[in-house]
Amino acid sequence: MQRVLVTGAAGFIGSNLVDRLLADGYEVVGYDNFSTGQRRFLVDANASPRFSMVEGDLLDQPALGAAMKAVDTVFHLSANADIRFGTLHPRRDLDQNTIATFNVLEAMRANEVKRIAFSSTGSVYGEAKVIPTPEDAPFPVQTSLYGASKLAGEGLIAAYCEGYEMQGVVFRFVSILGERYTHGHVFDFVHKLQQDPTKLSVLGNGQQRKSYLYVQDCIDAVLFGMKNSQDRFSIYNLGTDEYCQVSDSIDWICQKLGLAPCLQYSGGDRGWIGDNPFILLDCQKIRALGWKPTLTIREGVERTVDYLRGNGWVFEARN
Repeated sequence: MQRVLVTGAAGFIGSNLVDRLLADGYEVVGYDNFSTGQRRFLVDANASPRFSMVEGDLLDQPALGAAMKAVDTVFHLSANADIRFGTLHPRRDLDQNTIATFNVLEAMRANEVKRIAFSSTGSVYGEAKVIPTPEDAPFPVQTSLYGASKLAGEGLIAAYCEGYEMQGVVFRFVSILGERYTHGHVFDFVHKLQQDPTKLSVLGNGQQRKSYLYVQDCIDAVLFGMKNSQDRFSIYNLGTDEYCQVSDSIDWICQKLGLAPCLQYSGGDRGWIGDNPFILLDCQKIRALGWKPTLTIREGVERTVDYLRGNGWVFEARN
């Protein structure tokens, strides 16, 4: 039986991945400090005899090293994903994304763990000149501390794979939607509309064009990529072949909620420093291996709204 470790196991994507791995017969060690992860996301996992949870910080090297004993593969999903307010606490991206990734790699080296899947981001492309953006696109100036810290993590993984004969698979996600979603525009808009259904404040002009991916499609792609990647170091974009404007997403959310609020735009073509006004990734590389998403962006948004309406506790938990 293969034994894997999932960092960020109590998070949105991490907890969904844990459930899938357990369903597929893996022995899973979860690792999370619960700074943003939710214990309720692990209720089903905790009922499995093949799951064990370690409450620890990735900056705690001894604890991380101990948790990684007898592990075959690491799924490194833990990160600070707060792009919007990154300039207010720049050290956070360095510590929680770059240094944490270094610590994971060092724990792997000490325990002779040879495989790692890494959740990176399409933000590493900055404001790309090539749309849709392929994995080998020329790299522009970085526009967010989050993207820069993730790119540094990718570089460390590539170097460790060369230096210590590890295998690394990097997945550059678009924004992910779906069950257990607790961070992002759908979360913010639904929360605002629950508080005041008559109006909705929107950062930017609503014309920002973004791509999104349903969480179960994301997990399918990660597991598929890990199964089919043969190279020492690989990078895959993960997303759909479509995009929507923020205004489209607002319409879908309001239709699901049966609301017609007055929209108040802050103006400009982006909502904050580092907000890329157009994100669309070229995902042909992983498509060529046989993976494709099952839900459209609209279907992913609608499922996310359904989840948030049925799980109002997540808004209180994130406050």
